[in-house]
Amino acid sequence: MAYLCPHPNLLPMRVLFVLALFGLVHCANPPAQPLRTQVILLGTGTPNADPERFGPATAIVVDGFPYIVDCGPGVVRRAAAAGLEVARLNRLFITHLHSDHTTGYADFVFTPAVLERTEPLQVFGPRGTINFSRHIEQAYQEDYNIRIFGLEKGDSLAYRVQVREITDGEIYRDERVTVIAFAVKHGSWTYSYGYKFITPDRTIVVSGDCTFSESIMAQCQGCDVLVHEVYSEDGYARRPPKWKTYHADFHTSTTQLADIANRSQPKLLLLTHQLIWDSSEEKLLEEIRRSYQGAVVSGRDLGVY
Repeated sequence: MAYLCPHPNLLPMRVLFVLALFGLVHCANPPAQPLRTQVILLGTGTPNADPERFGPATAIVVDGFPYIVDCGPGVVRRAAAAGLEVARLNRLFITHLHSDHTTGYADFVFTPAVLERTEPLQVFGPRGTINFSRHIEQAYQEDYNIRIFGLEKGDSLAYRVQVREITDGEIYRDERVTVIAFAVKHGSWTYSYGYKFITPDRTIVVSGDCTFSESIMAQCQGCDVLVHEVYSEDGYARRPPKWKTYHADFHTSTTQLADIANRSQPKLLLLTHQLIWDSSEEKLLEEIRRSYQGAVVSGRDLGVY
């Protein structure tokens, strides 16, 4: 099995040499300069309790600074495993409020604060995020009181959360990145978004959970990396009727995703939130490659691209 290395400077040279020696990696046209922007899949899971795939979370890391999309179960420990400094987790972008994408929210608020985050956490999300955040903070009020007013004498600034509920368009900008939000269709959710990150050297689009829509087509034209959810049509064929109806309205099939990729031509199509069921990852990729010939990788937790 060969492994695609989209950007060889993301791996130590000794590792690349060994992989190349045994024919396990293929790297075409390595960039002249080290990448300033990396995509790290912290969690590629679904509501299914797969121990190999933690809850949905993606890190866009620019010059070492992390911007996190979604906070599924285990997000903070996955960030630590990826080598990110937990105390610097202070920018969070939520696609929608499904539990598998947000169960790690309390962890994201409180663990970096305990580890002495030095500024407020900034959270961007759909309508309902303010209410959601307020209830989480209320649930942990006693913990907050002990940590701030007890023997720890914690810094209240580290526990402060600033939430902005978003609409379409540019929602955030700093010296490293511009972030654009765009509405997507995710079943009966009224407010669900994808995000485009424009950095000095790359454009990254994260679909969030969605089915096919023209909005994502418009945003991912020619992007460097399209991080997109997907379900296997082979596995879908054996699902009960109720779940077939659900998944067709909430998620993107391999055929639909191949069409999106053909029309938008990302440099790398990176699969996440893979709904495979009783099929296989190999079959999932085969379904996409039937009609899409571009670079495509089925993402794994802690993969760097």
